Amino acid sequence: MVQLKTSAELAAMKKACRISAGALKVAGEAIRPGMTTKHLDSILYDYIRSQGAKPSFLGYGGFPGTACISVNEEVIHGIPSTGRKLLEGDIVSVDVGAVIDGFHGDNAATFAVGQVSAEAQRLMDVTKESLAKGIAAAQAGARLGDIGHAVQSYVEAAGFAVVRQYVGHGVGHDLHEDPEVPNYGVPGRGLRLMPGMTIAIEPMVNAVGWDVKQLDNGWTVVTKSGSLSAHFEHTIAITEQGPVILTQP
Repeated sequence: MVQLKTSAELAAMKKACRISAGALKVAGEAIRPGMTTKHLDSILYDYIRSQGAKPSFLGYGGFPGTACISVNEEVIHGIPSTGRKLLEGDIVSVDVGAVIDGFHGDNAATFAVGQVSAEAQRLMDVTKESLAKGIAAAQAGARLGDIGHAVQSYVEAAGFAVVRQYVGHGVGHDLHEDPEVPNYGVPGRGLRLMPGMTIAIEPMVNAVGWDVKQLDNGWTVVTKSGSLSAHFEHTIAITEQGPVILTQP
């Protein structure tokens, strides 16, 4: 069931979203070759706690980290580890959220570790822009399929592939609420977008092929092709005046 937020609830939710966005900004500033993903995770934990919030992901379904930190061919749900060092040329997706005053924020971005290949940079650029296209399509009165089509058509025109098995979602009192928000779809199809809806749009884009598989750890999802993957996400609110990005630092 989709939960429409009141203006007071939206105001409260913005706090969680700002902290989530701040954590992502901290991640981008901290990432460097040689650091472990566990070290990066601890930096994010300390930041979120310093803001009076709690990490949304820590313990969620048993997840052991503050953030999902996914490197190169890892699409989502990478587990922070002292044994995984970031190397020059890697790309690393950081997906992080915070909860405070009963509301969650959720956002993600993919960062370059030092200098990366031209193809890796293009993959990140296309994925980030596809998120912008999806947000622009999230108008009151439009359909979920309009969002998915905007993302998919842009990504596929660039020669990349949108992950099908994992999608965006509603956000609010719970980290994952209705509705599901696919990154592919048919214009004019699906649930109608209504003011008060708060959703996370999160394109996951593979360099080669959309298919993925889950590793034996029960969490980390990787590309079946072994190619690079990028991930960007914002929590937004649907309003009469247009979509509003809540996850701004």
